[in-house]
Amino acid sequence: MESSSLKDLSRILPRVLVVSRRTLRKNKFVDFVGEYHLDLIVENGAVPVIVPRVAGVDKLLESFKPIHGVLLCEGEDIDPSFYESEISSLSPEELDEIRKTHASDAAIDKEKDSIEFALAKLCLEQNIPYLGICRGSQVLNVACGGSLYQDLEKEITTKLPEERRRKHIDYDDYDGYRHEVKIVENSPLHKWFKDSLDEENMEILVNSYHHQGVKRLAQRFVPMAFAPDGLIEGFYDPDMYNPKEGKFLMGLQFHPERMRKNGLEEFDFPGCPGAYKEFAKAVIAYQKQLNNSLSAPKKLELNPEMENKRKILVRSFSLARSMYTRSYSMKNQSSTESELEVGAEFLESNTALSMDQEMKLREMGVTMRNGGSFTQKLKLDEDKQRKAMNIMKKMNVERLSELIAFYTLMGKISSEVLERKLNGSLDDHSLTSQ
Repeated sequence: MESSSLKDLSRILPRVLVVSRRTLRKNKFVDFVGEYHLDLIVENGAVPVIVPRVAGVDKLLESFKPIHGVLLCEGEDIDPSFYESEISSLSPEELDEIRKTHASDAAIDKEKDSIEFALAKLCLEQNIPYLGICRGSQVLNVACGGSLYQDLEKEITTKLPEERRRKHIDYDDYDGYRHEVKIVENSPLHKWFKDSLDEENMEILVNSYHHQGVKRLAQRFVPMAFAPDGLIEGFYDPDMYNPKEGKFLMGLQFHPERMRKNGLEEFDFPGCPGAYKEFAKAVIAYQKQLNNSLSAPKKLELNPEMENKRKILVRSFSLARSMYTRSYSMKNQSSTESELEVGAEFLESNTALSMDQEMKLREMGVTMRNGGSFTQKLKLDEDKQRKAMNIMKKMNVERLSELIAFYTLMGKISSEVLERKLNGSLDDHSLTSQ
């Protein structure tokens, strides 16, 4: 049954989690995700799974597994408490002005923050492929220890000479506005846009929908693109970038999925969907790795103490069975009795099974104790050995067969209990009580 379900799992397309954004429509909140993101996920061989932005979802992420990739995209400003360790240089009046200018983005959404930071942490812990677009890139940077500018215009633009100043959002030309970025040579962005780059200036025009951005880049990341004002527009972790091996950890401040010619579905550059293609490639590879790890049973490894206990327990079963089926002769009597005692104690104390199994194990434990007492009375001379053999000979075939079946069942049940105990599926207290 298990192998069949795993086989079915291998035919399921990889799952990419995308967190929704909340908006007000007809006096009610609705959740949405930009369709361009979803289209590109599907086109490249994965299935988008929308995580609703509702209270408590950050505690339910295990229920969304298997997770083969995470795409985090646009949304409100991140709560500054996640990253602002130093005192902000902005005055209360300036912060109030920012909230009025960028009303749709400056309203903090703590639920979305909680969900997305929990997902980012999960990706970092389990090496799940992650692509961050716009806010999603900021979440990734902050989750790894970086920080953000709370407002680019007030913290960067006004402090630069005119020729280096750039707007990063234009409400009057929202989708049409572009500014140049310089792409770092030999970066993934360079590979995707190389056919559109001038080898001298290495620049392309990108869209821009943000008033915040990376201030301090987390140590693990390397920049891939810069705006003329010095703002980092793209970054990645080189040690976690190998799509064919399921590795992808990247953030882009601009929206390549929305870089399209006016009124057309055609991209501004052939490299625009590159991030999504390589991300999907990593997601597919990660799914294969995950499926392989589930289908290949892991060998149980015991520490020396548990391995010694296992050997004693198995030996005690073997000695008890041999004693009754073949009138076993003990050469190291004290050692053997000790081993029988360990097996008996285990069997008699076990209360984690059904009543029927428990009764059988208790009977087995008593039998093993009786066997240990009996061997104490046996001497090594031939006369005593013959008497022991005569006792066994008086047992009929049915009785001997019952004993053999009895100890076979004992070994099977006890091995199952031991394996479950070692794997932590049974409560240790319930196995040692009574």
